[in-house]
Amino acid sequence: MSTSETISLLSRLPIFAKIEPGALRLIAFAAETRNLRAGDILFRQGDMADCGYLLLTGAITLTGDNVGESLPLVGEGDLLGETALIVTTKRPVTAIARQNCSVLRISRALFLRVLEEYPASADRLRKDILADINALGGDLEVFRRSLISGDADA
Repeated sequence: MSTSETISLLSRLPIFAKIEPGALRLIAFAAETRNLRAGDILFRQGDMADCGYLLLTGAITLTGDNVGESLPLVGEGDLLGETALIVTTKRPVTAIARQNCSVLRISRALFLRVLEEYPASADRLRKDILADINALGGDLEVFRRSLISGDADA
């Protein structure tokens, strides 16, 4: 996959959408491409996560304690481990290549370095994350009030 195609995939994802083109170019160039065969495990539930994976080609199935009977399928252009780009976390699921795949491994160190070098992008991302947190807080307050009033389906 060309660098411009990778940049195009990245720019479609919310976490990368407001990042400057130069920053996306740096990520696309500096990130590591990994190829998986059908049945290969990309990561296991409970593993420490220090990166995100952009699925370039193929499909990945997610399994684990937090997944119901239907196995979610991750397809081309999807990002696995978005939270791990920003903070230390554990993998909530196991990711298994359903077919031959190619992924772009974006390390937290690379992502944070890019944000340091592109402060305007970092500020836009910070504002988006803050808006998401505020929206979540509002949703939790509505839920809390519905519990107090005895109408948990509200």
